[in-house]
Amino acid sequence: MAKATKKQALGRGLSALLKDPENDIKSAEDKNADKVVGSIVELDIDSIEVNPFQPRTNFNEDTLKELASSIRELGVIQPITVRKLAFNKYQLVSGERRFRASKLIGLGTIPAYIRIANDQESLEMALVENIQRQDLDPIEIALSYQRLIDEINLTQEQMSERVGKKRSTIANYLRLLKLDPIIQTGMRDGFISMGHGRAMVNIEDQVDQLEVYEKVISNKLSVRATEQLVKKLNSNDSVTEDAPTEVPKYIKKGVKEFSEYFGHKIEVKVAKNGSGKITIPFHSEEDFNRIKKLVQRAK
Repeated sequence: MAKATKKQALGRGLSALLKDPENDIKSAEDKNADKVVGSIVELDIDSIEVNPFQPRTNFNEDTLKELASSIRELGVIQPITVRKLAFNKYQLVSGERRFRASKLIGLGTIPAYIRIANDQESLEMALVENIQRQDLDPIEIALSYQRLIDEINLTQEQMSERVGKKRSTIANYLRLLKLDPIIQTGMRDGFISMGHGRAMVNIEDQVDQLEVYEKVISNKLSVRATEQLVKKLNSNDSVTEDAPTEVPKYIKKGVKEFSEYFGHKIEVKVAKNGSGKITIPFHSEEDFNRIKKLVQRAK
């Protein structure tokens, strides 16, 4: 008990030190920086702003309320991490759920570890730390990896070292970003698993991806069944690719008429057995509605 009291008193003492303009710490070399950086300090919650680099975008309201209730009873057990921006001004690096939950119940202060970092270091710290969390969905993790590539210029090998994951694991997450956005949303909302997504990413055409996705959802297909469905689809496509290049005259004529009618180049795939598929592309919501009216008019 004595240790806990001493720790809290130390936090309050450091908090007072940080509010003294004459002791403003701007770098790790400044006086008293060693006392503050890495220590737990009680900070005014209003002096902290949300991190714009936060890779997490979804915060479940119910679980946030549960966390707030726990904090009301037990306090903030694990301090958040912030970086110093200016005098008595900080920015979150990690711990946004704890920060939001604390604000939800009206806490005036929150325990925090203080870091001194530039924007790039802050982004990397936030991304790497959040990737380690267990409650991120696969798309959030994939987007975090992609941001490390795009904004920090890390290679997959360097990321593997930073986050302690195999390079193949990182590559599998990144491949999920090739999925149609609707499928990505379905994965984020829990309608399908990462296993389903890894199976569907092997489908090149996003229209075909969506067709398989609809079957997975409506029939509640397992990952194994989804893999078999994708394998069958790709097998049919390979038959189409191996089919004679000579397209029947009736199809040539029909494609031309379709293209003129819909105002787009219509794609037709034909297999050796004579079956096929017609694809009508669209470029926007307005374009889709225009095509829909043309179809309805043709009935």
